[in-house]
Formats: sequence, C-alpha cells, structure tokens
Amino acid sequence: MSHWPGKYIIGLTGNIATGKSVVRRMLEHLGAYTIDADSLSHRAIAKGAPGYQPVIESFGKWMLDKDDEIDRIKLGNLVFRDMTAMGKLEDIVHPLVRQAVDVLVKRAGQRVIVLEAIKLLESELRNSCDSIWVTYAPEEVQVERLIRKRNMTRDEAQQRISVQSAQAEKIAAANIVIRNIGSYDDLWKQVNNAWKQVVPSAELTQPTIIKQGMAGEFSISRGKPKNSPAIADLITRLSNGKQKLAADDVMAQFGDKAYMLLLSGKNIVGVAGWQVENLVARTTELYMENNIDTARALETLIPEVESASTDLQCEASLIFAPAVLAAHEDVWKKLGYERRMPDTLGIQAWTDAALESMTKDSVLFFKQIRQDRVLRPI
Repeated sequence: MSHWPGKYIIGLTGNIATGKSVVRRMLEHLGAYTIDADSLSHRAIAKGAPGYQPVIESFGKWMLDKDDEIDRIKLGNLVFRDMTAMGKLEDIVHPLVRQAVDVLVKRAGQRVIVLEAIKLLESELRNSCDSIWVTYAPEEVQVERLIRKRNMTRDEAQQRISVQSAQAEKIAAANIVIRNIGSYDDLWKQVNNAWKQVVPSAELTQPTIIKQGMAGEFSISRGKPKNSPAIADLITRLSNGKQKLAADDVMAQFGDKAYMLLLSGKNIVGVAGWQVENLVARTTELYMENNIDTARALETLIPEVESASTDLQCEASLIFAPAVLAAHEDVWKKLGYERRMPDTLGIQAWTDAALESMTKDSVLFFKQIRQDRVLRPI
C-alpha cells in the first residue's frame, strides 16, 4: 500500500527511450495525476534551489555555464561515466525529489497518481507504489530513438543504454509491462487495457463536454484520439500549411500533449494544443476560424486550458500565440497574461520551457498561476 491514504500510486519506470513519458501522458489523459521525478531532479539543482550549492561543492564550479546554472550536459557526461560520482549526485538529489513528490501527491485532487522515474526500482519511492509499470523497447529501437530525438551519435546512445540496469530486471519486478514496439494506436490500447485492469473504479475519461454554452455561444470539449482527423484538418488549414498534419500525426501527438476544442454548435472552430511538463503549461498550438468573434473565443478557450493546467498543479502558463491572435492585447490583459520574452521569466524551469517551445512566428504570453512553488529558491 502507498504512504498516501486515499491515493493509488502507479510507479512507472523503464530504461531510456522506451516510452515512459508517452505512457505517463496517456495516463494523464485517462484521469491520473502524473509526476516526472526526473524533471524534479533537474529543478532540485537549478540556481538557488536546495541542491544547487551541494552539487557545486561536490563537483566543482567548472560545470557552471555562463549564467551560473549547472550545465546538465557536463554533469551528465561525468556521472554516466563514473558510478561513484553518480552515487554522490543521487545522495544530494533523491531526498529533495522525495520531498517534492510528497508535496505534489498530498495536494493532488486526483485519486490515481503516476510516478515516473528511470531509477524508481532503485529508490525508496518503489515502496510507495501500489503497482509497478515498466515500459520496454528493444535495444536497437532505443538507439534509433536517441539518435533521432536527442541527436546522439550511435556510440553515445549505446553508452547511455549500457550504464542502465538490464531491462529484464525491471520486467521481472513489474505488475504491468507496456511493450512500446508498434504503433501509437497499439500503445494506446495497451495503456487503456492496463488502466482498466489495475484501476477499474477510477474515472476512465474526462467528460466530453467541459463547458456547454447557451444557444449561439461557444462550448469547450476535451479532444480525444477519435478527433484526430478533425484536429489535423483544422491546424493544417488555419496554419496556412505551415503545419501539415495527418490524422496519424495528431494521434501520435496525443502521447505528448492534450487538445482543447472550441465548438460552435457541433462544429470545431478553434483548438488549443498544450502540454504540461515540469509543472509548466505550454500552449504551442492555438488556432481559430477567421469568421468567429475572436475576443469571445479566446475568453472562452484560454480559461479552460488554464483550469486544466491548474488541476495538474502548474506554476506557470506559457502561451505561444500566432501574430493574428497576439494582436488582441486587451483580451490577453483581461485574462491576466502579459507579453514576455523567455529570458525575463526569472525561474529557470520556466525559461527553459519557453526557449524550447518559442518560434520566430509566435508571441509569448505569460501568467503565473501558482505562488507556492515546489523546490522554490532558498
């Protein structure tokens, strides 16, 4: 049984590039509250955070970048080649992550919690889990994904894989094994079936209609994989071809983000695609038909995205709006957002998220939606 009364804890682990994060987001779609412990470990050593100074004292100032932040690439290159150094780092970071997890679980409104951690089985968090889920992919698939998605060389990818415990050991400890070797559709089916098997009494999906308007008004619906063709068509058309999406592309993106749909009657007239990572909400796709009341549409859609992000305990909402929607400055001000640049956000996790998602064609709008931050500066 877990350490948190009233909560059912799924521990999610698996070796690098086996699809842990995709499965975690799928479980989030199904109604779980999910925690990425590895992202929390990055936060724990950010400038001003509790682990920052101990890491510098243990490994030296040579690993600081020009902004005096710990360069995680330098740190990773060190600890992945030296198990003693890895042990020192884990002794610093793991207690801080456990504290942060405890805070997040206790204040989560959801009954089912997913803890994703690459070293879950080696940590004390394992003892807090009601069920252990393990993702699996063949080594050659792992290597290909690391080359394609993280720009590693083949040697770098194989070295990262080689320092991790054997996948067979994790599978032996699992209650559920998710084999990520086929299509996204197949992965969805595995996750859905496992969810129904392990948590039969949990809510399987969020309501289709989140907000129903009066006649002639807008309503809001949470996008589902079955809406992939309509979402793909809308984004391709309203982006003027800058984003050319097929239904399969959107289906795959459901493993990375969520979609909120703006409806007029039964017609989809707007869409927001957003993701929550490291307690930061990022709306990276925001499109609306030209023949609707844009101000009213924004005032209807954005608060629902923000509400869903608040349910996931996000600290900040970043919206990357196209110029045509960014021009509605009065609406953004009314909604509590301000136009910003990434380097003005002040918190490293927020800045990192903004730099990763911002494009030259988008305008960043920022709103802090939670004051009591996890692993806040000391």
